[in-house]
Formats: sequence, structure tokens, C-alpha cells
Amino acid sequence: MSDTTATTRPGTTEVSLPVPAAPPARTHGPVTRTDFVRYQGASGDMNPIHHDEVFAHAAGFPSPFSVGMWQASLLGTYATDWLGGPHVRDFRIRFLAQVWPGDTLTLVGAPLRTYVIEGEDGREGRVDVELTCRRQTGETAVTAWATFVLPDTAPDAATPGTGEQPETTEEQG
Repeated sequence: MSDTTATTRPGTTEVSLPVPAAPPARTHGPVTRTDFVRYQGASGDMNPIHHDEVFAHAAGFPSPFSVGMWQASLLGTYATDWLGGPHVRDFRIRFLAQVWPGDTLTLVGAPLRTYVIEGEDGREGRVDVELTCRRQTGETAVTAWATFVLPDTAPDAATPGTGEQPETTEEQG
């Protein structure tokens, strides 16, 4: 049995494909309540537990805390900067710990597996990645898993991280 015969579903074969190197860890912070409120305004989630000190205390928390989707959005940006926004095929998240004002967050990512999908448009290389957002304590706040088309195998692949098509000259067509 070769290393390319492990099939996960019909039309899918695990293979070793080149994956762009994971970017260096990215840090955010120390995060502020203003960061939380800016995300709340953009998302429309104005739950006072994320910005109102009195409300957060009444609910038993030491202070307001971040909307978990803010950390998920940081991971999404980190991943799309790495592998290209147009190449996202799946994104799943798990919230594990709250993020508080003053926390410093570190984002990291790693490829888990590569495989080929046989579809109507031909073969498409994919990569599954795991993304992690940790607090300065080492505690994981959010874990995410994403699937991307590998940029070199996508039909009409956009340049990774830009969301734009590569330039062509008149000679290239």
C-alpha cells in the first residue's frame, strides 16, 4: 500500500503535497475593552457583558470579556493571510476560554494533512490546518480547523494572501 491510497471519502485521496510554510506566530495585545467594543459594533452583538463593568460584575465576572468570535476572526485573518481568502472551503471553531482586557494573544497555525479531491473541474489539492489562539498564560482561548484549496492547485488560483488574481501580460494571454 502506498502513502497515497488512504481514502477518507469517495473521490478523496490523502497525498503529500507542498504547503506554503506557516507564518510566524502573530501576537495581539495587550487587548483592550475598546477592541471588544469595536468588534461588537462591527458584528452587531452589543451584549453588555462585553463592555459594561457593572453588568459584568452583576453576572459574576471580574470584568467585561471578549466576544469569542473576535478571537475566531483573528484566527481567520491569520489563516487567510497564509493561504488566501478565496481558497477557504471550511472553517470550524471551538471556544475554550474567555479573553480579558490586558490579555496578550498569540496565534499559531499548522497543517494537519493534505489530500486531493476529484471533482467536476478536475483535481484539487487541499490542506486541513489547525489554528490556535492562546492567552499569555498558555491557556487556549479558541481552536479552529480550516480547509483550504492549496493555492498552486486551485483552478484560476488567486495569489495567496491578496485575494487578487495574478497579473498577466498580453503575451501570456
